[in-house]
Amino acid sequence: MAHAKSTDPNVFILPDLGEGVHEAELISWKVKPGETVEEHQVVAEMETDKALVEVPSPRDGVIKELFGNVGDILNVGEPAWTYEGATTSAPEPKPAPASKPAPAPEPSSNGASSNGEREDAGTVVGTMSGGLGGVSAEGGKALATPAVRRLARDLGVEIDTVAGSGIAGRVTERDVRAAADSGGSRPAPAPAPAVQPSPPAEAPPAPSKSLATTVARENVAAGSPVPIDRNNGSIVPFRGVRRTIANRLRQSIDTAVHFSVMDDADVTKLDAERKKLEAASGEKVSYLPFVVSALCRAVKKHPALNALADDASEEIIVKNVVHMGIAADTEHGLTVPVIPDADAMGVLQIAREISDLARATRDRTIPRERLMGSTITISNVGSYAGKYATPVINYPEVAILAAGRVFEGVVADNGAIKVSKLLPLSMTCDHRCVDGAEAARCLATVVDLLKNHPDQLLTPARG
Repeated sequence: MAHAKSTDPNVFILPDLGEGVHEAELISWKVKPGETVEEHQVVAEMETDKALVEVPSPRDGVIKELFGNVGDILNVGEPAWTYEGATTSAPEPKPAPASKPAPAPEPSSNGASSNGEREDAGTVVGTMSGGLGGVSAEGGKALATPAVRRLARDLGVEIDTVAGSGIAGRVTERDVRAAADSGGSRPAPAPAPAVQPSPPAEAPPAPSKSLATTVARENVAAGSPVPIDRNNGSIVPFRGVRRTIANRLRQSIDTAVHFSVMDDADVTKLDAERKKLEAASGEKVSYLPFVVSALCRAVKKHPALNALADDASEEIIVKNVVHMGIAADTEHGLTVPVIPDADAMGVLQIAREISDLARATRDRTIPRERLMGSTITISNVGSYAGKYATPVINYPEVAILAAGRVFEGVVADNGAIKVSKLLPLSMTCDHRCVDGAEAARCLATVVDLLKNHPDQLLTPARG
């Protein structure tokens, strides 16, 4: 996301802290006005809708003013803090020391170059430490990592004339390659004169209202006053993850037409298969990876449930790959990490993915891209308590499956009575996009796979 950059070197503009992030809640200031900071030193800790982010200083300096108090919402593109005593123009660049060209790093499948350095995307996601990861700049030179500088030399690009699109104007690998592809460097903007202080505004903007206050006032305006007793209790503001959860659930309820269908799956045979897998692998495997594998297979047979509702274009986008969202309850709130291409994984790989995602979600180090792009979601409510649920759809998806707590129940089997292990399942769909009969058929497929064909779930659903 492009955002404004200040022409005054005294002013630090809050950058995009992740793809498409428009605002962040201020969690804490790590420095005080008048304090000297070094380049890459953490100045503030902020929380976006999914990640806890440390925001570093792009240069050495003395902090003059900090904008905002703990709990405030700061907008991308607005000043976050200012420095004292910055110059108004950049010094002449020094000639770069001669060096032998190094071979261009080859990208690898995990996003790192062959020399072990990860590609620089110019954004901050998750929890970061140590500033901007080796970004450096001398007087009059571009802000860039050594790897990006080396790439520029190899491609014949004069990096000091390339306009950076990263945090604090840093030049990224993408910027350098774009300059090389265009046949030359993109000219950096000329130094602008120092920004003169603007006259004070007539009145400061009113602070944004909390969701609870807005709802209450709308109800009063509609003639239905809602008295709120603010005594004898604690107040939890709608901020950060909690506000995002509230807004997205409200959007889902207001947009999708929810309906649910429920059934029990006899997982007695599956439980035996699960224990065999644990013994063979030496790894702990829960029921959830089997449910994920079964749902991947079921939506291949009933693709209407593996879809997204694009209300803006009035279209239903049916996906041919399964990116499985796993609803996770953490102390920071509800998040939905994603297993991309879950239909290409066997049960054991899915189990490992779930374990890794759960750990990264709890300690808030999960990359932002792993919190986006799901095509259908599973909520494992049974890991806590309860059997059935009416889960809220993870809009714009059109279906979500909730797995309850496995219990022993009496069942009839060809006229005989026996005790089996039963797994309660509750599926909610958007009735605008999925017919009730199709939702019931899909759930029946999941139940049949879990009951009668657990061995098939060991291998990937995608052939």
